[in-house]
Amino acid sequence: MTKKPVSLQLWSVRNAIDLDFAGTVKKVAAMGYAGVELAGYGKLDAVAAQKAVKDAGLRASGMHVGLEALQNELPRVVSEAKGFGAAHVTCPGWPAEKLKTRAECEFAGEELSRIGAKLRAEGLKFSYHNHGHEFAKVDGKFILDWMLGASEPRDLSSELDLYWVYFAEVDPAAYVRQLGSRLCLVHVKDGYGKGGKQTELGMGKVDYKAIFQALDGLESLDWIIVEQEEYNFDPMVSVEKDWQQLKAWGRA
Repeated sequence: MTKKPVSLQLWSVRNAIDLDFAGTVKKVAAMGYAGVELAGYGKLDAVAAQKAVKDAGLRASGMHVGLEALQNELPRVVSEAKGFGAAHVTCPGWPAEKLKTRAECEFAGEELSRIGAKLRAEGLKFSYHNHGHEFAKVDGKFILDWMLGASEPRDLSSELDLYWVYFAEVDPAAYVRQLGSRLCLVHVKDGYGKGGKQTELGMGKVDYKAIFQALDGLESLDWIIVEQEEYNFDPMVSVEKDWQQLKAWGRA
């Protein structure tokens, strides 16, 4: 078993972040998380957010940055990522309505690869975060496979959201094995699949035992990242329960 550091995607506690970024990341650190993945900085600017993360004793596992900023504001993105000491920048998604044909899927991969090459030149790793729609099939292949196939592996990795793979009725463990060294980050969340809802880790139907067996020994994987989007409890309670479940599984 290979234990990887565990981070929290701060989108999970976005309301608390908006109210008190610094206080919230301190609470996240107290739970036991080693890092946070940024998705905006609440009411702070980047410099103040960088100080808050550092003061909390956390590392930045990476940053989610929207496509428009990646295309038009890359120097700022690079500067902020380096300010956080983050090795990873991730595109959080590509519009589903622009992934309807093979050509559109391949264009997305090519464009992401171009961005990734620029980030690689700055010493940063670039990845793409999936939702469920990238596992629709176009011309007999998953959209995500067309996207990754059209990109350079060194310029575009995968931040695989394991719940959304399961939601799309694809075997997450098998897809982890398919990606292999292309996989550098994973999002963990639980739930009941199509027709159901998301829930806290260990309370749904995602087979994390099989997933972690597939992840073990994968040297390219840098972080396990908790992301909670629907809740049975207050969001801060939910993400603490997620941490405790990972700890019970021997993964935190």
